[in-house]
Amino acid sequence: MNDAHLHLLINHFPIIGLFFGFLILLFGMIKKNATLKSTAYIIFISCMIMGKISMMTGDKAEHSVEEMAGFSHDYIHEHEEAAELFMKPLYILGLVSIFGLVALSKKRENEKFVSICAMLIAVICLFLSKNVGTSGGEIRHTEIRENTNISNTPEANKSTESDDDNQ
Repeated sequence: MNDAHLHLLINHFPIIGLFFGFLILLFGMIKKNATLKSTAYIIFISCMIMGKISMMTGDKAEHSVEEMAGFSHDYIHEHEEAAELFMKPLYILGLVSIFGLVALSKKRENEKFVSICAMLIAVICLFLSKNVGTSGGEIRHTEIRENTNISNTPEANKSTESDDDNQ
């Protein structure tokens, strides 16, 4: 397993985990269930850790694929910038989640405030995670790039075939 493969294996956890953590925290807040809130906080902390590991493996993955054919440094750089922007609120979410776990375990009055803060930060992270995931996918999956002209469609193939027949 090389660095690029390791990065691909790990980088999905922060994005997917964030989505599930958000839903679990939302449901825990609605039901006023401390177990659900604790579960969400643990998921958010795990997302923070896995996000950091993704950043570390991403740097190594970049170096291993930079020189390969079909990889654009511009797409890699865009993904790296999006990931750095995403990680800032994710670190904050992880820290707030640690405070949330402490507040829940000690039954502190500020626990509801911490839950609301975690929810708001998670929403910000969710919006940023979309850009990270999409820009990462665009590195190798050219078909999802907005400015791509997909020429391997049946219509394009028919057009090419008829052009060949006319010559």
